[in-house]
Amino acid sequence: MDIESQTGHPRRWTILGVLVVSLLVVVLDNTVLNVALRTIADPVHGLGATQSELEWAINSYTLVFAGLLFTAGVLGDRYGRRATLLVGLVLFGLASLVSAYAQDPAQLIAARALMGIGGAAVLPATLSIISNVFDPRERARAIGVWAGAVGLAVAIGPVVGGLLLERYWWGSVFLINVPIVAAGVVAALLIVPESRDPKPGRVDVVGVLLSIAGLVALVYGVVNGGDHGFGRPQAWGPILVGVAILAAFVAYERRIPYPSLDVRLFANPRFSAAVASVGLVFFAAMGSMFFTAFYLQLVRGYSPLESGLLMVPFAVAQLVFAPRSAALVRRYGSRAVMVGGTALTMAGLGAFGFVAVDTPAWVIAALAFVQGVGMANVMPPATESIMASLPREKAGVGSAVGNTIRQVGGALGVAVLGSVLSATYRSGMAPHVTRLPVPARDAAQESVSGGYAVAARLGAAGRTLVDHVNDAFVHAMHYSAVGAAVIALAGLVVVFVWLPRHGAGPAPLVADETPEDRELAEVV
Repeated sequence: MDIESQTGHPRRWTILGVLVVSLLVVVLDNTVLNVALRTIADPVHGLGATQSELEWAINSYTLVFAGLLFTAGVLGDRYGRRATLLVGLVLFGLASLVSAYAQDPAQLIAARALMGIGGAAVLPATLSIISNVFDPRERARAIGVWAGAVGLAVAIGPVVGGLLLERYWWGSVFLINVPIVAAGVVAALLIVPESRDPKPGRVDVVGVLLSIAGLVALVYGVVNGGDHGFGRPQAWGPILVGVAILAAFVAYERRIPYPSLDVRLFANPRFSAAVASVGLVFFAAMGSMFFTAFYLQLVRGYSPLESGLLMVPFAVAQLVFAPRSAALVRRYGSRAVMVGGTALTMAGLGAFGFVAVDTPAWVIAALAFVQGVGMANVMPPATESIMASLPREKAGVGSAVGNTIRQVGGALGVAVLGSVLSATYRSGMAPHVTRLPVPARDAAQESVSGGYAVAARLGAAGRTLVDHVNDAFVHAMHYSAVGAAVIALAGLVVVFVWLPRHGAGPAPLVADETPEDRELAEVV
């Protein structure tokens, strides 16, 4: 084994800095659009987008992102991780430019889908490169920084968006990506080394296509169900098709000698429990962020910037605790740390079941901090468990699986908890809109933003309707918060029951790896 394989790349921490910047701009875009929704809906200063169009502007990115993550990881392992990173960054930057100057909602939705392709190429490549340039003894700490960057990007997205909207037009939330991407491309060319699987097999074209088709159909059905209800064939039809295709994918991967995903890996409890915990925690967290955004900007009347600032404690918690989680894992074991982190996340989410129309802002900030601390002690050990369960040359597969499950979990959370929110809100508003004309009644029951729009047209009588809208939404939010807490509890049970205390089932040795190296790799 050469010296670099024992100590890591000599510029590994500089490389990590480049990767974190590349990751920030991609993950940040998951949340930066939320604060601009009201502006984009404005027919004068925006695009006049309807609520459904706004939802698809968010969901088109998530749909493509989740559907292509696994494929991007596999292709990166074969054709080069740096090359995949560069292609993704360039495509993401160009799509951001198109999004900023979109002339109608359809153009914005299409451009956001292109951004999803670029993002899907960037995210798994960053984690794969980290696994290849860092020695196993430092890898957990590097992954902690990586995970902290993910949490930071999720939290600062609304802040950055709010600051831009205070001074510029709505397209600035996309245009800001372009110079950052350009700097990332230059830095990656100069600093980041190329790496790939040293013994690549045949590309599993059928498996790749099946994974794309299955994930896209599944996520599309969930998103459609969240928008319009799950009782319609347009929702459950694609979900059933997606499940069937994914079942066919698993069956096919078990039979071929060169699978893109060796499904036998899921027999390893460390791998499967860590993957499941990531999906369940993000299901709960992303679903809660969805209803929190509406609560802050509509019910409480905070500006986009003020709403974003209330999420800063989440970012602070990620920055402080995620890099330190590796030390806790070495001392207490990954299971204990993940159980504690999941419990904190569940407590923060469940507490929203007690938030009222007039709850002090500091309480919301405190709950964001608790959630941040919890997730900071879930994501790094879970990610390290996933990566340590695989040989180093299959790093792209591991990162793609973990990130795909995270994105699918987030999409499911927004769709399912969003549908709970909508159904409960409509039920709560029904007794209060019976005397309104049919168009106004439908608009007020459709969403909290629709209720506010109808109230604005009613003059003095609208104040009473606003009170009903707020009460109905907060009541619906309580139901969604309980749902999020239950999902987080399921994640806690998975970790406690199936994740080994200090790791089990190490991956096969790579060509130049000794049992002693494997022992060093088992840091969690």
